[in-house]
Amino acid sequence: MSEDWSSGHITEYNFKMLSQKYQAEQQELVEKIDKLKSELATEKQTTADAEKWVALIKQYSEPTELTAEMLNTLIEKIVVHEAVKDSDGIRTQEIEIFYRFVGKID
Repeated sequence: MSEDWSSGHITEYNFKMLSQKYQAEQQELVEKIDKLKSELATEKQTTADAEKWVALIKQYSEPTELTAEMLNTLIEKIVVHEAVKDSDGIRTQEIEIFYRFVGKID
């Protein structure tokens, strides 16, 4: 491109326009690469967390009782929401269980 400008095949204005276009494309590509790297890192972390979860579950694949150690190992947190009564007077209470490495399973 610079050879075309220096040899007179394109005008300085066209050279500047093409140069700006190429710089913008290059910046878009750099940003896309950064985004893809970030997404890849997230996927790798998700895979690593799933592998950790599988390893934990294998330890407790056939439990005969629920122990405190098992709960502490497998469960990150339990969220108990406020109880509510519906229009029929039936009391319900939502409980969410968040497992280590994989979060809440619906």
